[in-house]
Amino acid sequence: MENWTKIEQDAKTWIYEAGDKIRQSFQKVLSVQAKSNPDDLVTNMDKETEQYLISKINHTYPDHKILGEEGFGDKPDSMDGVIWIVDPIDGTMNFVHQQRNFAISIGIYEDGVGQVGLIYDVVHDELYHAVKGKGAYMNDAELPKLEDVPLNEAVIALNATWVMENKRFDHSKLVPVAKAVRGTRSYGSATIECAYVAAGRLDAYITLRLAPWDFAAGLVLLEEVGAKASTLDGKPINMLGQNSIFVAKKGIHDTILNEYLNN
Repeated sequence: MENWTKIEQDAKTWIYEAGDKIRQSFQKVLSVQAKSNPDDLVTNMDKETEQYLISKINHTYPDHKILGEEGFGDKPDSMDGVIWIVDPIDGTMNFVHQQRNFAISIGIYEDGVGQVGLIYDVVHDELYHAVKGKGAYMNDAELPKLEDVPLNEAVIALNATWVMENKRFDHSKLVPVAKAVRGTRSYGSATIECAYVAAGRLDAYITLRLAPWDFAAGLVLLEEVGAKASTLDGKPINMLGQNSIFVAKKGIHDTILNEYLNN
């Protein structure tokens, strides 16, 4: 039996230490490289932060597996056992250009079930964290269960890319959603946007392409506050692959899925 309370405490310690290292880097010159395309950036701090976290996990929990964005962990082909899913800096473009609106994310799963989730907004010193069945928190404040609002009073996270013609999705289905809600926002960090839905700062988050490290921690938080999570076609999320992601308060999720996306 895993001691999830201890695992969460260890993860908290390491994520705070990693955050301190990132803040100290603000005065240094970053090495910036493009990954899959010119907008998909990776810095030396992404790599160093992931290597730091992996070294701590491997030393303390050698039997656990690690899936990290920068590829320094393992390459699990199933969700069996305990897997730490790590994003050292989610929102690297924001980190490079703004030095804000980015986060460190750690989701810990056992046999495919989310047990611990941590999202650390480094600049604002806000740690969103949850252990399965024990509620979700922002720092020391417990996050309340989410209450539904009408769609016309909702603020949702939706990047402008997805309401223009694109290769991944029929944008004409999302344009009416953007028109129906009170407002849209885009923070450029999937983990922060998931955390904001869990905290009630946003009512929904819709995006077309995320990897496991972008949503693993957020799903644990969202489960604890009663949110609903699926792909854009309402299917379960694949924890080892890329997915479209739709997380929202339950009523808003059902309304958008049934009245807009499935039409």
